[in-house]
Amino acid sequence: MPFSDIGSLVLVGAGKMGGAMLHGWLKKGMSPKAVAIVDPHIGSEAFSMLIEYSVTHYKDAADISAPADVVVLAVKPQQMGEALPALRRVVGPTTLVVSIAAGTTLANLSAALGDGPIIRVMPNTPAQVGQGMSVAVGNGVVTEAHRRIVTSLLNAVGKSAWITDEALIDVVTALSGGGPAYVFLLVEALAAAGEKAGLSHDLSMLLARQTIIGGGALLAGVPTDAATLRKNVTSPGGTTAAALAVLMGEQGWQPLVDEAIAAAARRSRELAG
Repeated sequence: MPFSDIGSLVLVGAGKMGGAMLHGWLKKGMSPKAVAIVDPHIGSEAFSMLIEYSVTHYKDAADISAPADVVVLAVKPQQMGEALPALRRVVGPTTLVVSIAAGTTLANLSAALGDGPIIRVMPNTPAQVGQGMSVAVGNGVVTEAHRRIVTSLLNAVGKSAWITDEALIDVVTALSGGGPAYVFLLVEALAAAGEKAGLSHDLSMLLARQTIIGGGALLAGVPTDAATLRKNVTSPGGTTAAALAVLMGEQGWQPLVDEAIAAAARRSRELAG
């Protein structure tokens, strides 16, 4: 859907994630006149866009005179309790509300903002470089037109997918929401192992970073599935096979990853109450 068809949009919260999304929207052609930011403490990236694009900025939602067509909630979860009541005048009966705050359920959003269309989204931090992964779920009044609007907004900063069962958002949070941290931890672990084996700190970190960057680019650049790419690197009886025998053994990665995802999903459910 062209951004010109979305109408007026209010972005509540312009920190790293909100600022990244705004940057993606403006780069993809959203009119600066169609968007306004509400944030008393605007982030540096969003502030630079205020200057470059002349985006309207409000410190308080009470300063907005009329409901918006779309409201995107990008505040931290712990700030939602304070932010939601202030949005009553910005959210009209037909306003599409999109929340990217972890742990705030559709039911909680409806209780605060009314029975209009509400979509809950779990994005991740690679949205800051246009490579995010976002998963969305909507309430019962969300239409296909609403889905097209949100898909356009999310695809401006990466890729998106939809689910119909809100309970699965906890697994999404555990997998792709926290996933970048797991990748960064792998870089740290690879670099530390290389350093322990005799390489310098700087060289170990360079090798680890570029290997992950290159592996991700290869995944993005070819249609081959991950298992086949792994096998393509692995010569029978070779060095990679020796490493994979450890990593894919009974005490290897899969049981640890299963446990980690389960722990994160469990915590996500706890935070949502």
